[in-house]
Amino acid sequence: MRFLADMGVSLGVVAWLREKGFDTVHLREEGLKTLPDDQVFRKAISEGRAVLTFDLDFGEIAALCGGEGAGVILFRLKNTRTPHVIERLAVALNLLDTEFQQGAVVTVEDSRIRIRRLPL
Repeated sequence: MRFLADMGVSLGVVAWLREKGFDTVHLREEGLKTLPDDQVFRKAISEGRAVLTFDLDFGEIAALCGGEGAGVILFRLKNTRTPHVIERLAVALNLLDTEFQQGAVVTVEDSRIRIRRLPL
């Protein structure tokens, strides 16, 4: 899987994903920290990446695309410290398959992980 990390995702999470062998880029590293959400989503689609984000707008953008686009991992965590985000992300990644990137919104919460295939 390939990932595009939104601005709210720490560089520590990106580093962990890279250590695990995932091709991951962060908007900050590419000088795109002010890129609007719709353009971030288009970038993810064009590069074959799933979006990692805390921003609820990406779930809506993915749903509006009707499954024709990138997958989204949406963090809805009370504890947003990097070690906890990594812990919950590791659980989520174990549940995902390769079809995820083409159309699913994965909501990562403190006590559960929901996978919604698109289109809804």
